[in-house]
Amino acid sequence: MDFLQLLSWACIVFTVGMFSTGLTDLKKMKDSQSADNIQFLPFLTTCLNNLGWLYYGILKRDGTLMLVNVIGAFLQIVYILAYCRYTKERRRTLLQTLAMMSTLAVGWGYFSVVVSQGDVQLSQLGLVCSVFTISMYLSPLADLLEIIRSRSVERLSFPLTVATFLTSTSWTLYGMQLQDFYIMVPNTPGIVTSLIRFFLFWSFGADGQNKPAYKPVSM
Repeated sequence: MDFLQLLSWACIVFTVGMFSTGLTDLKKMKDSQSADNIQFLPFLTTCLNNLGWLYYGILKRDGTLMLVNVIGAFLQIVYILAYCRYTKERRRTLLQTLAMMSTLAVGWGYFSVVVSQGDVQLSQLGLVCSVFTISMYLSPLADLLEIIRSRSVERLSFPLTVATFLTSTSWTLYGMQLQDFYIMVPNTPGIVTSLIRFFLFWSFGADGQNKPAYKPVSM
């Protein structure tokens, strides 16, 4: 097994494990028959991100990207359907879902019809996916600032932080091996934010941190 193949398996295992953290929320919704205190937008944004990278993987003919994001999109759709079933705010949830589907349809139309096929299509799609992934990685920064102010890591999950670090690192190395900056660059912020979290755990302690948490993932 060469290094690239090893990285490919690492990306698959770590990323699917990351996507599976949503199963905690799924179980919570099923047990309580309620979607209270569950965030819906991460499911939508992660699904949109998965479908974008799936399209990129298809154009690039990258089996690792395709497999990971097929599994990721399937899990996010399961989470979305479960949330729609148990939420009391079905109208708002439906509108948000329709907005995501509209965005997906417009994006697919643009990259499939408007943009010329080939390198231009691949580079523009890669750029959009990269920017979206970076924004998802940087979105928890406000929470990190609040943790610094409160000097409490109660909001953080240490296992999730470890998983995020391993996932981001594996994809960054995978992108480096392929010399694909669209894969490598957007995962670098995931490494940085994970290191910040590790520092916060070291500084403020992580006693009693066994609370599961769900956050969206890169690819």
